[in-house]
Amino acid sequence: MSEKYIARAKAVAARVLGGEMMIMSASNSTLFSLSDVATVIWEAADGRTSLSEIVAVRVCTEFDVQQDVAYRDAELLVEELAMRGILRVSSQPVLDPEPAAPGDR
Repeated sequence: MSEKYIARAKAVAARVLGGEMMIMSASNSTLFSLSDVATVIWEAADGRTSLSEIVAVRVCTEFDVQQDVAYRDAELLVEELAMRGILRVSSQPVLDPEPAAPGDR
């Protein structure tokens, strides 16, 4: 299994509203509402922590789920959010921040 590192995309706005994590894509104004587990993954997506570590340390300790099941589900979630431009996925730590979106300065 090759390691995956995830980072939040810069061209999004994220806020907790009414106890739910809401994310809006700046590129197409699509609004996403994340589940509790997806919110934990989103919040931990710093680009330096591997997805397997996020699952083991955060997801499995905060939710009653086995690590192999949680990791498979997390991979699917991360792939979906990456396809929508919400997360960046890399096989190495993401050390360079994504350039800011126009007007985001």
